[in-house]
Amino acid sequence: MDTTSEIRDFLTSRRARIKPDQVGLQTFGPRRVPGLRREEVATLAGVSVDYYNRMERGNLGGASESVLDALADALRLDDAERAHLYDLARASQPSARPRRRTAKRKVRPSVQWMLDSMTGSAAIAENGRLDALATNQLGRAFYSHLFDGSDPPVNFARFVFLDPRATEFYADWDRAARETSALLRSEAGRDPLDRELSDLVGELSTRSEEFRGYWATHDVRLHYKGEKRFNHPVVGELELSYNRIDLPADPGLMIVAYTAEPGSRSEEGLSLLASWAATDEAAVTPQVDRP
Repeated sequence: MDTTSEIRDFLTSRRARIKPDQVGLQTFGPRRVPGLRREEVATLAGVSVDYYNRMERGNLGGASESVLDALADALRLDDAERAHLYDLARASQPSARPRRRTAKRKVRPSVQWMLDSMTGSAAIAENGRLDALATNQLGRAFYSHLFDGSDPPVNFARFVFLDPRATEFYADWDRAARETSALLRSEAGRDPLDRELSDLVGELSTRSEEFRGYWATHDVRLHYKGEKRFNHPVVGELELSYNRIDLPADPGLMIVAYTAEPGSRSEEGLSLLASWAATDEAAVTPQVDRP
């Protein structure tokens, strides 16, 4: 992934979505480009047209925080987009580092213990590439399609875009696909030298027309909390809340936990799934004769 192209396409896409009247600018006659012109963005950001042109061509390396903040305000960036702009600016600094292949992450035993203790939630430890690195029993049962024989580490993006069962599992597949692409785009800004991420994006772009379309929007997203609806093959419809917990001791690793509202039908379904998972695991666990 080329940082210069990423910056150009991101800034171009952000200014194209803003109408002049949204920022108090008057227009006269037809316009040849959608959204704002470069000179209009420069005026709103308080920089020269030449300087903004250099930034949109991919040169953010020398931009100060105040300039980046002014540019983010001019383009009306949300929190995720603002963070992405800063990531791209850091990535555009001169560097001789080659593209790297990250080491395989191993989840510490204490992290697995924590996952196992979360018996009322479907909990999964994942990295920025959306590799599912560890899970508790309920999490494995909840994402049964994801863990049914795939070689580790299994990946949520591959499941969403390449597994036909995903369109049934997610009640709103378009939303899931859009958010998955946006999460990978955010990670690409944070770590543009991650070769495994680049390989994953290349694979998805080659094999999924839908991914190519979402990826081309340059949308980014933060993944902290929200609600999602699912159609689970065992317990049916589930409406769950999710929260992300970053692990500072393990940079890039996070736990995502899905829970149901107390007393709701979804809580009953999640409890039934937990019982089913425990029964299913007991059925396949070898019995050991004790003296």
